[in-house]
Amino acid sequence: MLAALLAQANPTGDGLFVAQNIAFGVIAAVMLVSAWRVVTTKNVVHAALYLVIVLAGVAAQFLLLGAEFIGVTQVLVYIGAVIVLFLFGIMLTRAKLGEDDTVAREHRLMAALVGVLLFGVMAWAVVDDYSDTHVDIVSPNTTAMVSDAIFSQYLIPFEVVSMLLLAALIGAIVVARKD
Repeated sequence: MLAALLAQANPTGDGLFVAQNIAFGVIAAVMLVSAWRVVTTKNVVHAALYLVIVLAGVAAQFLLLGAEFIGVTQVLVYIGAVIVLFLFGIMLTRAKLGEDDTVAREHRLMAALVGVLLFGVMAWAVVDDYSDTHVDIVSPNTTAMVSDAIFSQYLIPFEVVSMLLLAALIGAIVVARKD
């Protein structure tokens, strides 16, 4: 069944196309399982480590698309910085690990319904807006093209984001400092 679908999707028989599809499916499955574990695990540190797997999968998907710069940036920024920030936040807050009995279980059904409703609205909006759109992938952006865009057209937003991250770092130091 799977071989017939892959042969139908690729009539020329190019093995690279099939290998990319299989790699995409495997990486996506690992990402889905890890994302599910992020929200269902009772240990906050384990949730952060499952999030590392999800973000590494995103970087791998970018590498499959031929966007090496974005994939490496994903690893450096999200896995290298954001997850470390999460882990420091977990260590500094002294939060209780494990299940909290004070959390009401009756709200889980309402949370699930809101999640399904939100997913439905977002899916409808995407399908409604982009159902007739065709994307032609001409060539992937090179690192030089990305750097030219960042340091010419998007210089001000780039600097604003860096100042925001600096302010967040200073705020974390102030909160964590003991008087």
